[in-house]
Formats: sequence, structure tokens, C-alpha cells
Amino acid sequence: MQPIGVFDSGVGGLSVLQALRLELPYERFVYVSDAGHAPYGERDVAHVLQRSLAIGDYLVRSHGVRALVVACNTATAAAIAALRAAHPALPIVGIEPALKPAAAHSRTGVVGVLATRGTLASDKFQALLQAQSAQVRFVLQACDGLAAAIEHDDKSQIRALCARYTGGMGHFGAAPGAIDTVVLGCTHYAFATAALQTLLGPDVRLLDAGQPVAQRTRSLLSNENKQNFAIAAGDKTSAWVDLWTTGAVNTLQDTAQRWLTGTAPARFMELG
Repeated sequence: MQPIGVFDSGVGGLSVLQALRLELPYERFVYVSDAGHAPYGERDVAHVLQRSLAIGDYLVRSHGVRALVVACNTATAAAIAALRAAHPALPIVGIEPALKPAAAHSRTGVVGVLATRGTLASDKFQALLQAQSAQVRFVLQACDGLAAAIEHDDKSQIRALCARYTGGMGHFGAAPGAIDTVVLGCTHYAFATAALQTLLGPDVRLLDAGQPVAQRTRSLLSNENKQNFAIAAGDKTSAWVDLWTTGAVNTLQDTAQRWLTGTAPARFMELG
């Protein structure tokens, strides 16, 4: 059975790929890191749209993917409608900041959102924000440079940027009026969880969208009879992951080896 395609502007989507592999451990995946054209969150909409359509076409034509996961908030906002129009028969799952779950979880009624400038400025995000309860206040923070620092595994820069951006949002914790829940609105930010949790304290919950996306993908494949039930009978030996990048292969390989768990074989290749 053909693989499931996944793409992001860089290594951030590996957090979604990991959730997908846990939810669908018998499946085959092809992941594309568009690191050579990143970061999407700080580029104009036309650039993100063009790159997303190009990668979608590549995954369909070169790998025959039977489903596509857009593991990038900025690409989802900019391009998912165009991707669905270009590939109407292909199940396509996007990602969006977990505002609704955060609002339901918050006890103080104040939720922080860390995201790229491109995501926060998008019509899709603004519509999502307007759909939330008026009883919850959202504090939005654009995090310029954070995705790039994570992409380059610059730990000191990651800590410095996390401190700068959270420091300007207000008070955190369980006290009335404090931010007690923070939405990670970029898939890269899942890799900064340790730094953020240290800064914000144990009373603040961090939410990303990896698991909901994985669950949605499984449900969609099952509903359309496209889940790999033959492998799901118990044989994991056919499961594998191919990881392609338009950037440096060693960067993707190093990050994947740190963050991806499991026994499925992985191959790393450069995409011209």
C-alpha cells in the first residue's frame, strides 16, 4: 500500500510525524522538510503557497501518496484550500493552533499563543480566534526567529528567544488573571517544550496539535477504507519512513535521530 505524505518547512513537522507513527505504527511515511526555503512563518503568503503546491505535487507524482498531512500551521493557513483543489481525490489533513482545547482546559480564562507572524496574520487563524468563547482571553505572541533557532539546534538562542517572547506576554501560573495554558502554534515549538516549561513553571500547560492531527488522519483513512489494515494485523516489518529535505541532510538526520522513536527503518535523502 502506498505511503502517507507529510511535509513542513523544516524539522518542526517531525513532532507531527512522531505522533502519526505512534497512532499508525504499521504505516509507511514519506516526509519532506523544505528547509532550503524556510522559515515559512516569516515569508509572504505567495511563497508559502507556491512551495506547498510544489511539494504536494512531488509527493503525489513521485511517491503516489494516498493521504497528505500538512504538518505546518503557516502552510495550512496559506495553502490547504489550494492543495485540496489541486488534489480533490486525496485525503488532506491540515494543522491549526489548539485554541479550542486550550480554552476548555484553562481555569483562569487566559490562554497564551506562541506562533509565527505568518500564522497569526492569516485569515484562517483570525477566523479560528473569533470562533472561540468571549469568556476566554487570548494573548498572542509572534516568535520571530524561534523556528530558525530550533532548525539549527541553537540551544542558547532557543532559551533566549523563549525568555524574550514569554517575558512580554504577562504573568503565568494558576492565579486569577494569569496565563495558565499556552498553545504552541508552530510545529517547531514542540522541540522547545523543555525550555518553555522551565520558564513558565509547572502550573502552566503547553498544548500542541500533533496528537489531534494524528487521530484525525487515522479516522479519515479508516472512513475512506485507506488505512493499511493488512499491516495493522501485527506485522510492523513493512513499516518504514523516508525523509527528504531541500536543505542539509545531516541536519534532518540529526534531529530525526533525537526525536523520532520506534523501530521503523528510516532513510534520509536530499531533494533538489
